[in-house]
Amino acid sequence: MTDLLQDEILFADDATETTSQDTAEQSAWKVLIVDDEDEVHRVTRLALDSFYFADRPLQFLSAYSGAEAKQLVAAHPDAAVVLLDVVMESDDAGLDVARWIREEGDNQAVRIVLRTGQPGQAPERSVIRDFDINDYKEKTELTAQKLFTLMHSCLRSHRDIVALAANKRGLEKVIDASANIFELHSMEKFTEGVIEQLTSLLGLGESALYCDSSDDNFCLVRATGAFSDYVGRPATEAVDALALTALRSVAREQKSQCGDGLFTGFCGGASGGGVFQVTGANNLSEIDCHLIELFCRNVNIAFENIHLKDEIEDTQKEIVFRLGGAVETRSRETGNHLKRVSEYAHILARGYGLNNADAEIVRLAAPLHDVGKVGIPDHVLNKPGKLDSAEWEIMQSHATLGHDMLKDSKRPVLRAGAIIAHEHHEHWNGGGYPNGKAGEDIHIYGRISALADVFDALGSRRCYKEPWEIDEILDHLRAQRGKQFEPTLVDILMSRIAEFAALRESFPD
Repeated sequence: MTDLLQDEILFADDATETTSQDTAEQSAWKVLIVDDEDEVHRVTRLALDSFYFADRPLQFLSAYSGAEAKQLVAAHPDAAVVLLDVVMESDDAGLDVARWIREEGDNQAVRIVLRTGQPGQAPERSVIRDFDINDYKEKTELTAQKLFTLMHSCLRSHRDIVALAANKRGLEKVIDASANIFELHSMEKFTEGVIEQLTSLLGLGESALYCDSSDDNFCLVRATGAFSDYVGRPATEAVDALALTALRSVAREQKSQCGDGLFTGFCGGASGGGVFQVTGANNLSEIDCHLIELFCRNVNIAFENIHLKDEIEDTQKEIVFRLGGAVETRSRETGNHLKRVSEYAHILARGYGLNNADAEIVRLAAPLHDVGKVGIPDHVLNKPGKLDSAEWEIMQSHATLGHDMLKDSKRPVLRAGAIIAHEHHEHWNGGGYPNGKAGEDIHIYGRISALADVFDALGSRRCYKEPWEIDEILDHLRAQRGKQFEPTLVDILMSRIAEFAALRESFPD
């Protein structure tokens, strides 16, 4: 791990573009010589002329006063060592610079070595005790060999301090990125988030892709940069043989790989998953890879959580449809009535301006609108003729029965189902049942489901009627606009009648 802990690791702050000369200078350790005697500068440079540490040379910068030293430190916050004279324009100019570096300059990484030709001027014990310096030397004792030893010690300390700080920043970025991933609750947003957070974590603006590893062709599901045009196409069309081998290897071993300018990671768990790959990942150190691997482990946990959430939601959806289907079977209604009402309700909800989450809840809960009919006797439920007043009272009770069945649930979809079951026969003008609610006192879920249910029921065959033609249905809805139904919802349905008709074709009786 020769250069493992150097300060140019990728988790450091974002770097600006540099010329080749700048890059060469950044690869050197910066040593600031601060002394009012020009000879001290010359001798120090001569003694350390061929010095290398961790395969990197020294870059010398000179200041001849305390004021110049402060300017130099401020201009070069990445300096590794300051060789600092104590007595310059004043007897304690060097001590003032040392204090300024740590306090006002807020630079804790640079190693400060005080050098003095007048040891009695600044006693060693008090200086070591009162100032945050790293060594205190008399100029007469700093032979070439001792200067060589001192520089090794200082650079080793500086390297490790910078590495610890950079790795701390890297770990903080991993934690932040992981937190952002855990906040995503859909697989689509999750895969987008993984790519976004990983490229940010690596400090890259390069191309990235995400493939479904269950597909032998490794079709691209998400992509950025040069891969953007390949979404939905096999990885063989998007990447070279080296990258494809990495994708297949990571999918098989479920372990991340770094190398050849690529970072390839697994995203998934026991339930399957995918593989993501980022280009431009050059010069990653072992610690960089370890931190990214930590992020990937968190990604895999998040993937499993989302998968389990999807499983729970799918199970809940199936239970809702099967429960509603059981009622349909009893009432001998059409097999796809629930599916159509569900989709009609979703179109109306989105058109009305409900957010995605609420619109989805309406879509899932709408099939429960008639769940209370499970408690209605067959002779009433399936009577082919008109109900008498007593039978009609019994039939109306299905709204309250459905509400009572679902009202105590803690699940959002079932709670919404309770509202819909209770209020989908309320009328905008207050003439409905069971409570004679009117206008916006009727929950929006109930208003939406009422229109979706009636629109589909009018176009379907029932034991007591034949299906209506579409023009008859629309004429009825216009007549009931502002009476049975909220005007805004009727207008939305009219403006999207083509979507409603297409859905009916997709789910015929």
